[in-house]
Amino acid sequence: MPKEQSGANILIEALSDLGVEVIFGYPGGAVLPIYDALFQQKRIRHILVRHEQAATHAAEGYARATGKPGVVLVTSGPGATNAVTGITDALMDSIPMVVITGQVATHLIGSDAFQEADTVGITRHCTKHNYLVKSPETLGNVIHEAFHIATTGRPGPVVVDIPKDVQVATAPYKKPGTINHASYRPQVKGDIKLIEAAVEMLAAAERPILYTGGGIINSGPAASQILRELARITGAPVTSTLMGLGAYPASGDQWLGMLGMHGTYEANWTMNQADLIVCLGARFDDRVTGRLDAFAPKAKKIHIDIDRSSMNKTVRVDLPIVGDVGHVMEDMVKVWKARQHTKADLSAWWKQIDEWRAKKSLSYPPSTTEIMPQAAVQALWNATHKKNPIITTEVGQHQMWAAQHFHFESPNKWLTSGGLGTMGYGLPAAIGAQLGNPNALVIDIAGEASIQMNIQELATATQYRLPVKIFILNNEYMGMVRQWQELTYSSRYSESYSDALPDFVKLGEAYGWKGIRIETPDQLESGIAEMLAYDGPVIVDCLVAKVANCFPMIPSGASHVEMILADDQVSGELDDEAKALV
Repeated sequence: MPKEQSGANILIEALSDLGVEVIFGYPGGAVLPIYDALFQQKRIRHILVRHEQAATHAAEGYARATGKPGVVLVTSGPGATNAVTGITDALMDSIPMVVITGQVATHLIGSDAFQEADTVGITRHCTKHNYLVKSPETLGNVIHEAFHIATTGRPGPVVVDIPKDVQVATAPYKKPGTINHASYRPQVKGDIKLIEAAVEMLAAAERPILYTGGGIINSGPAASQILRELARITGAPVTSTLMGLGAYPASGDQWLGMLGMHGTYEANWTMNQADLIVCLGARFDDRVTGRLDAFAPKAKKIHIDIDRSSMNKTVRVDLPIVGDVGHVMEDMVKVWKARQHTKADLSAWWKQIDEWRAKKSLSYPPSTTEIMPQAAVQALWNATHKKNPIITTEVGQHQMWAAQHFHFESPNKWLTSGGLGTMGYGLPAAIGAQLGNPNALVIDIAGEASIQMNIQELATATQYRLPVKIFILNNEYMGMVRQWQELTYSSRYSESYSDALPDFVKLGEAYGWKGIRIETPDQLESGIAEMLAYDGPVIVDCLVAKVANCFPMIPSGASHVEMILADDQVSGELDDEAKALV
């Protein structure tokens, strides 16, 4: 008979049994029994952040960089509500995370007790599932089930709310066996008949495209290798969503770049003119499709995704296949080879694609007097790509420039907030990624506005001696807001100028970081080299052109081929055709 122990100790035992190595958290009254149990053990490391939102983003960064679920521990009330943004971010981007929240004692629930909040009610719509644990006897099983739900099927966040009296009360704990949930049984293998039909459609296509997403990365490293083999044997061009970058190498001949609102001219036009779109682990979100009634009108569409609810949700498809995209692609490759299909003659298709590529849609005006932000990202890539760094970002123009000009060759190296677009994501995500990969080079490409959302986490990196690098593209504006105001609101820059900015070099030094400022193009390479040579945390304040815009850009309400390119903008004004789109 297992011995009785407190709910707090049961929690630690269950987490240890599940292989948890790191918890990101912040203590408070409703979780003190758990923190006392953490103090008395050596198996799990706790990372003290400075804000609960940062704990969730750090857990996301850890999960995305390692493939393991991130774990968060926060107190009741404001601790739980501060975590909601990161929980929602993880839901939108399919990140496996378990968030453990404290709650007031069970007899006080509903009485508006001190630091009480209806955590289960608040998080019901931003989690895969959530629990309110009412007895220590059920706690162990709940924790194991929570991890099962968070990590299987389409990954996502699960919240476990534990009242303080449950943490103190005692019960026996026994490690449960295989979790077989009565109603949660995600379909991993695809229907072989549908897979065979997909292969025949792909073999017959004259203008195919592989449209890839973050589901491939979530499926594991093997899925990225299978994607490369599928592309090789079919000869089809490959594009990706923001979340899927790295699943296919940017150096590959079949790579078209990212698609969507700030995607390449060739990727968006190839999607538009394709006769077959094979959607692999993506969800046809609005940033990709543009105006739905004009999206890929000539294409038949195959959608492969583990989330059944994504099928026909926004775009009607001809062949939906529910299953883990890695397994389905593996079966597609096997069927293709078994039926001895040969690579189709796609020369006419590639000739057309090369004409679109000739547009060089990611080009930008050069400058000898100021640092163009695109050039700064390219210089960073030139200096670091052989080190295969992990790149995180905040959200805004700098995020899109990083996606466009930092070229990813492998998965789990690009960590950004996609679906929710959460400013303040990058620094804590970099901290989580660094903890999961202690020997890796981890760089947060940031904007001066976004980095301030969780700037206090500089202290977390200092405390745990994490050599995170922050590279700020400082244009003194909320750049994406300013760009939209310029293009759609006649340059009425309402509250988008970042006035009263801190001295980031001095701020970094105050937290124990090394600070570097880069002000002119001739300082760019040497400044980056100095950043890389320092073996501790570094914050770089790179002053870039203040009013540079991020192109290509699909305006809101436009179709996915109605792109504004850099060539459309002259001296801050759009030509008549571009004006018609905004």
